[in-house]
Amino acid sequence: MTTSIEQYNNNQTPEEQMICWQLAEIISQNLPEAESKIWHAHPVWFIEGNPIVGYSKLKNGIRLLFWSGITFEEEALQPGTGKFKDASITYTNVQQINVSDLNRWLQKSICIQWDYKNIVKRKGVLERLK
Repeated sequence: MTTSIEQYNNNQTPEEQMICWQLAEIISQNLPEAESKIWHAHPVWFIEGNPIVGYSKLKNGIRLLFWSGITFEEEALQPGTGKFKDASITYTNVQQINVSDLNRWLQKSICIQWDYKNIVKRKGVLERLK
């Protein structure tokens, strides 16, 4: 995990910090080869330049977003509102994080990926990588 992600986590309220640190730890354990950085103002993990998972502060909590999450077919993940394949879940306290679910979603994020890295080159068209 990068210093910039540590700073992001530390800039949250105490409850949000606990959520962020828990998410960062679990994500890093499951995606040890992934590159992590602050991207569009929040922590994101990438595999081969493709965004996989990230979290961000919203008014109502910390949202964990999987870029290809709608394809995971997981009830707890809510689909995004656009034409993309993202899905997310929002946490308001650290006890809401189901580690078993999160581990499963992260494993799916390795196996199920849409090519966000080249979306601009393809003029908004997503292609499945895995």
